[in-house]
Order: sequence, then structure tokens, then C-alpha cells
Amino acid sequence: MNHSNFYSDKKYCDCCDKYVSYLMSVESSFCVECGNEVHLFSKEDWKSFHKNLEARRPKGGRPRKDRGKESA
Repeated sequence: MNHSNFYSDKKYCDCCDKYVSYLMSVESSFCVECGNEVHLFSKEDWKSFHKNLEARRPKGGRPRKDRGKESA
């Protein structure tokens, strides 16, 4: 298990337009440089993350019935 170091952990600040250190409260996290709320990813990284996730997700659906076999 990889334990991250709190002091090197970063989140994205829209105001600063970069990944920054942050202060965490119960409901949100805030940029240490400007005080605005931060997010886990930038919008571009979020889109990339979702594309990668969708590509890895198995294609769903119910398996087809094997019509060659007779039922009992």
C-alpha cells in the first residue's frame, strides 16, 4: 500500500490555474495561496481520466442465449 505524504499532496486550483498545496476542512479543501476552493483534477485531467476509465470498463449487456442448445 502506497501512503502519500500530506505535505507533497496537491489539488487543482481554478484561480491559480495549477496544482497547489491545500488546507482541508470537513466539507471542502482550500488553496494555501489564494484561499479559493480546490478540486482533485483540472477539467482537462478530469476528461482524460474519464476517457481512460470508459476505455477500461467492460462492455455491458446481457450475454446472448445459445440458441443451438435445447432446453430441458
